[in-house]
Amino acid sequence: MSSHKWQFSPRFRSKAFGWKSDLPIKRIKEALTEIRSVSRHDPILAADGAVIFLEKLAPSLEAVDSSSGAIGTAVNKAIETLVPIISQAPASDKQRQQWLERLWDALQNDQMPYIEYLGDFWGELCATPAIASSWVDRFIDLIRHIWSIRIPGQFHFFSGITPCLSALYAAKRYDELLDLLKGAPSKYWRHRHWGVKALLALEKPEEALKYIDDSKGLNAPTIRMACESEAILLSMGLADEAYERYAFEANMKPTHLATFRALTKKYPNKEPLHILQDLIDSQPGNEGKWFAAAKDAGFYDLAVKLVLEHPADPRTLARATKEFSEKNPPFAIACGMAGLRWIIEGYGYEISGSDVYEAYYGILQAAKALGLPPEAIKKDILALFIQEKPCTRFVKNILQRDLGE
Repeated sequence: MSSHKWQFSPRFRSKAFGWKSDLPIKRIKEALTEIRSVSRHDPILAADGAVIFLEKLAPSLEAVDSSSGAIGTAVNKAIETLVPIISQAPASDKQRQQWLERLWDALQNDQMPYIEYLGDFWGELCATPAIASSWVDRFIDLIRHIWSIRIPGQFHFFSGITPCLSALYAAKRYDELLDLLKGAPSKYWRHRHWGVKALLALEKPEEALKYIDDSKGLNAPTIRMACESEAILLSMGLADEAYERYAFEANMKPTHLATFRALTKKYPNKEPLHILQDLIDSQPGNEGKWFAAAKDAGFYDLAVKLVLEHPADPRTLARATKEFSEKNPPFAIACGMAGLRWIIEGYGYEISGSDVYEAYYGILQAAKALGLPPEAIKKDILALFIQEKPCTRFVKNILQRDLGE
């Protein structure tokens, strides 16, 4: 293995990268591709390459700006990719212990830290309960001692805490894991979630739920905790309770539409309209943001009601106007008129003339599909200008030639 020349290796020398994260992210992806390729025909060599990469990774990134989170995300994904390659390699216990020693040194020398996440997989990296137990025995007394020191204003950090908890779980020493956590100075979720896993392994789901509730506090990751609680209740067949207590928080996605889709997929026995109405009711003041979800589900009357009564993104409404101008003209006209209204009232980010025209021409196209004369539609649009709103003049100036003003 020592004679193999990895292409990634010289690229990850100490402080190899500058301030920007684009290049190191690219190099990380290249290294993963190289290691995965080797793993197809030589899993031992690939695992050794993965260890080399993880050893060199943090020192090479010391000068990189991590404020955006992009480099941290790339590193975490790399760890998730490489851990199975190392853990599943058919290595001898001696070889595996050598890899673990090298990774432990890398963890201790990680100043930023970049590869701290590796500790969560320590039990998996050990591959056998016996090896996991050996690492527990190495760490556990020191952790107990560190946690027994209670000096106000002082915090004692040890890189082996998470690896020890992970190894305890992998070694199936569940009661010891729970006992160790009783002595922790705080209810830090990154540690406490191992207690939840231990209780579930002991087939005590009710106690696991109580343990999660007891872990709540300042700066606790409530979404992740809700996800775990929901999963436990679902595994117990308590879907209604899971939905009522945790579903909305646990399934919150980047967009309202994605949130709705996630919930309808996870709770197929609930009517989609019921789920959507619950979501709308759960966020007073944001009703208009659920327009896309209502439209996507085919609840057109509800979608129109939402944007007539509550502000919505004008661009989303303009796109809907164009999309439905032929297949559902009345809905398209309602969307387009609502879009123009909310632009006139000052809603929307950096609205331009093209956004106004997209809504306007979508309305005309839908009216044509219905056989309505353009004059009737233009009369309705002109009625929007009667009251002086923040952007009345802006929209009126754009459309005045088309409206015959």
